[in-house]
Amino acid sequence: MLERSANPVPIPVELDLASNRVIGCAIEVHRHLGPGLLESVYERALIHELHLQGVDAKQQVAVSVRYKDITIQGQRIDLLVEPGIILELKAVDVLLPIHEAQLLSYLKSTGYRLGLLINFGATTLKRGIKRLVN
Repeated sequence: MLERSANPVPIPVELDLASNRVIGCAIEVHRHLGPGLLESVYERALIHELHLQGVDAKQQVAVSVRYKDITIQGQRIDLLVEPGIILELKAVDVLLPIHEAQLLSYLKSTGYRLGLLINFGATTLKRGIKRLVN
């Protein structure tokens, strides 16, 4: 897993533990469904699995972006897991730099520090997870 950080301050232990639980839930979903489905299917399955495991998570959370003197609406985070982990889900053959940039922009817009880019299109989910720290 890739971890990038311009901020040398380590993430809190509770975020690290929560991210491990999220990854376990994502692996469970991938184990049952495999690759090849639409991103929306994985999103619904993952939110269900997170809730089954007692993890507080919300789907399609609105994110606003500040531009000079205006606030622009229209972006949505796939899943937001408490205590503050952004999940960006994909179902593609290969993760691209633009996918990482999208997650990093969500982290910057929200002030959250930890994000997981999860590609359910990977044949082995372990290879389809990138962890980004802002």
